[in-house]
Amino acid sequence: MKLSARNTIKGKIVEIKEGSVMAIVVIEIGTGERLSSAITLDSVQEMGLKVGDQALAVIKSTEVMVALP
Repeated sequence: MKLSARNTIKGKIVEIKEGSVMAIVVIEIGTGERLSSAITLDSVQEMGLKVGDQALAVIKSTEVMVALP
């Protein structure tokens, strides 16, 4: 698979919180750091995502917000 996005981070799915339409997929990227992504429940099912799977977090720069602590 080829993507135009340049911001990809390898990790492992550690949690999937399924709702009625959407799901939150939590990917651990190392040293205890985690990223969460809200995707459709259909996508989770079609991709066959499950806890323990290796995955890539693909970050689209227009969707990332930055804040100061």
